[in-house]
Amino acid sequence: MGIWHELLIMREKKITYNQALSKAMAICSKAEKCISDIQTKLNDWGIEQSDAVKIIKTLIDERFLDEERFTRYFVRDKFKFNQWGRVKIAFMLKAKKIQPELIQQSLDAIDEDEYFEMLEKLLREKARKTKFMNEYDKKGKLYRFAQSRGFENEAIGTALKNIDKNFDD
Repeated sequence: MGIWHELLIMREKKITYNQALSKAMAICSKAEKCISDIQTKLNDWGIEQSDAVKIIKTLIDERFLDEERFTRYFVRDKFKFNQWGRVKIAFMLKAKKIQPELIQQSLDAIDEDEYFEMLEKLLREKARKTKFMNEYDKKGKLYRFAQSRGFENEAIGTALKNIDKNFDD
């Protein structure tokens, strides 16, 4: 059954407040979610806005939802597993309506040495797998690649200089 079919069925069946609360608790128990993720689910289920506010308040009060915890885990996972830079992580968190202070606090927790190590490793791997016409072409392709991963311009410049010095590693 496709997601759209499932949504149609859910819209046809009226989901009660208690059912929505139960389902939201189950979702939050399986994985860290933010308020906007749950708000979207509640909207999809056709829950009235006043009930959605109560459900979200209950989830926060009972620690099923915690924006600070969500942000911390999101940053850690996207950095370590997806190998994203700070720019892309921050952009994705802003899209989820996370407070800027929480975003900055979590991004600041990324170890600088680990950050540059990952960026340099990504650039070395990309350089080995990519064909270049000349040095200018090489720098451009590597720079754009790092930008697409969400790394800052200054960090990219520094990493490119470092890998040029040590490219034989």
